[in-house]
Amino acid sequence: MSGLPDLLVIYDDPRITSMLRRALRAEGYDVRTARDGTEGLARAHERQPDLVVVDWMMPGMDGLEVCRRLREESDIPILMLTARDETADRVQGLDNGADDYLVKPFELDELFARVRALLRRREGRERRVLQFGDLALDLTSRIATRGGRTIELTTREFELLSYFLRHPREVLTQDQILERVWEGQYDAESNVLHVYVGYLRNKLEAGHEPRLIHTVRGVGYVVRER
Repeated sequence: MSGLPDLLVIYDDPRITSMLRRALRAEGYDVRTARDGTEGLARAHERQPDLVVVDWMMPGMDGLEVCRRLREESDIPILMLTARDETADRVQGLDNGADDYLVKPFELDELFARVRALLRRREGRERRVLQFGDLALDLTSRIATRGGRTIELTTREFELLSYFLRHPREVLTQDQILERVWEGQYDAESNVLHVYVGYLRNKLEAGHEPRLIHTVRGVGYVVRER
């Protein structure tokens, strides 16, 4: 994994949505989904994604309106998916805020390549850092800092911490974490997650800082203030 970039897929066909979610997660992305434009904007406001994949033709608020509204608020990369393949359609999509335009039907390999290209373009504009309180995680150097103190992480510790920081104040179940960070290699009966949370706590609290990763008994963990 590479820091689990957060993708938001807005698509009204549940079958296609499920396929895209599975395929993009298998490529190492954290994927959220929305069934229509209204829900998609709400999810983007809850937590700003690193990239939005949106279908053009949806009931109610269509993909063009989603692009326009997102572009008024941020520079989130937007990849539009559509069956409309005329040059005028492409121009309309790009003029309304889409950064790229992929015509259906498409090959997954091309979708992956376009997602990677859009994420690289954004990384070139800004250094990607996840932050919560006095804790910051640089996704390029893979180094954490807390209160000016540098914290070196192993690969697995980095992947676990980056997943936590992408979901601040959200209770994550053990199964969710094991599926994303260990790709389902372990189940909740294993103590591997408990062990790695202990490693992170030791490093994050080495300067006697307050605890950020809290246990939710019988469920999992949450990153929050005391």
